Amino acid sequence: MKRVHHTVRKSIFKVLDVFYPLFRKWMPLQTYHYAACGGGNTLLSLFLYFISYNFILKKQIIHFGSIAVSPHVMALFISSLITLPIGFYLSMFVVFQGSYLRRRIQFFRYFLVVVACLILNYIFLKIFVEVLGWYPTLAQMVNTCIVVCFSYLSQRHFSFKVQKAPSIAVKS
Repeated sequence: MKRVHHTVRKSIFKVLDVFYPLFRKWMPLQTYHYAACGGGNTLLSLFLYFISYNFILKKQIIHFGSIAVSPHVMALFISSLITLPIGFYLSMFVVFQGSYLRRRIQFFRYFLVVVACLILNYIFLKIFVEVLGWYPTLAQMVNTCIVVCFSYLSQRHFSFKVQKAPSIAVKS
């Protein structure tokens, strides 16, 4: 299994690193990897959201007994179920390598950040669609831009934290 992870990671780096020179002057390599992996996963999420909302749920309210879930919220949860494990894999093996935290702790923290992002997504989606009257797919796109900033900072400094090198005091 470890060999498969290594091969997949190596293949991803080969593809990503071809385009890094175009972005080198604007961002460090790790930020580029996060943007590329997260961007790909986000595009997948938006695609799944669109398919779920329009074709699977057919823009219909879903009823679970006495609970009714709007189609735009249900589409968010469907897309998240698929992109959660993909995002964790990419974050752990491609973007934030070298964390001293155990994998289960990383996953738990990653999951907490994803839950926080889902809550933010839910709140913004409700506001954009139900209060402001925006089209759901456009609302989800704007929503995504806002939440990505929170996600990057949280994953970098919380989920996949690396130990800082000890600073050396210089005597004058």
